[in-house]
Amino acid sequence: MSSRIEKNSHKQLVQEKAFRTIFLWLIWAITALAIYFALYLDTNLWGYLENDQSKITWVIMAMFILGVAISFGLAITITEEALRASQHGVVARKNGLHGLNPNKTNRAVDRFFNSLKEVVNNNDQPDIESLLDIELASYHRVSSSVEIMGNLLITLGLIGTVVGLTLTLTGLTTSLDALGHDEERLLNGLRQAMSGMGTAFYTTLLGSVLGGVLLRIFALITEHGVETLSEVVRRICTIYCTADLKPTLERDVQLLNREISQLGDNVRALQGAMHDSMKAMLEFRHAAQQLSQLGEDDQDKASLRDSVVLQHYYADLLKEEIRVMNKINRSWWGRLKRSLNKSRPDK
Repeated sequence: MSSRIEKNSHKQLVQEKAFRTIFLWLIWAITALAIYFALYLDTNLWGYLENDQSKITWVIMAMFILGVAISFGLAITITEEALRASQHGVVARKNGLHGLNPNKTNRAVDRFFNSLKEVVNNNDQPDIESLLDIELASYHRVSSSVEIMGNLLITLGLIGTVVGLTLTLTGLTTSLDALGHDEERLLNGLRQAMSGMGTAFYTTLLGSVLGGVLLRIFALITEHGVETLSEVVRRICTIYCTADLKPTLERDVQLLNREISQLGDNVRALQGAMHDSMKAMLEFRHAAQQLSQLGEDDQDKASLRDSVVLQHYYADLLKEEIRVMNKINRSWWGRLKRSLNKSRPDK
C-alpha cells in the first residue's frame, strides 16, 4: 500500500514538473496584460498607433506579437516533451532502458532514447550529455531567437527615438520660420514637433518594455523549460538506465539474452517456413497421385489423357520430319541440286 502511494506521489510530482513551463508562461502573459492595462490604458496608445506617421511603433508591435507566438508554441512543445519524458521514466523505472519503446516521431525525447538504444545495442559507450545537447539544440535556438527579437525591439525603440527627435526639430524649425507672418504654418510646425516627441516617447517606451522586459522573460521561461527537460532525461538515464549503459556483466548477460531471444524468433520463423513448404509438397504429391490413378471408368479423363498423348506423338513426328528435311537440305546432294536449278536457263 505504501509503495503504491509513493508511486502515485512520484507520478504526480513528475506531471507537475512537466506542466511547469506552460504555467509560468501563462502567469507571465497575464502579468504582461495587467502591465499594459495599468500603464497604457490611460495614455491612448492605440489612438497614437493609428496616427503614427513613422510606422516604427507598428513594426515594434508586430515583432512583439510574432515573438509571443513563437514563445507560446515553444512552451507547448516543451510541455509535450516533458510529458513524454515522464512516461518514459515510468517505464524505465520498471524495465530499464531496453523496456522503452519510443515512437519514431519528431519528438526530441523519442529521438534521444532511440539513439541511446542504438548506441547501447552496438555495444558502445554512449555520451549522454552530447547526445542530449544535439537533440535539444533546436529548442535552445528557438528560445534564443525570442531573446534576440527582444534586443531588436530595444534597438527599434532607440531608432524611433532618433526619428522622433528629428521630426521634432523639423517641426520647430518650420514654426520658427513662420513666426510672425504665417500662423497656419506655425501651427502645422508645432503639430509636427509634438508628433515627433510622441514618436520618440512611445517607441522608446514600447521597445524597452515589450522587448527588454516581456520578451526576455518569455525567453527565460522557455529556456528554463528546456533545461528542466534536459535534467529530467538525464535523471532517467542516471537512475533507471545505469545497468544498461555501463559495460558490466549484467549488461553482457542482457545482450546475450536478447540475442538468444532473437535467434529463437528466427528459428521459429524458419520452422514455420519449412512447415509451409512440406505442406505444399504434400499437396503436390497428392495431386500427382490423383493424376496417375485415373481409372478406366472415368472415360472423360481417359479420353483427355489419350488426346494429350496423341498430340505429343504428332509433335514428335513433326519435329523428326523437320530434322530430316534440314539434314537433306544441308547435304552435298541438296546443294548440287539447288546449284543446277539456278544455272539452268529459264524457258
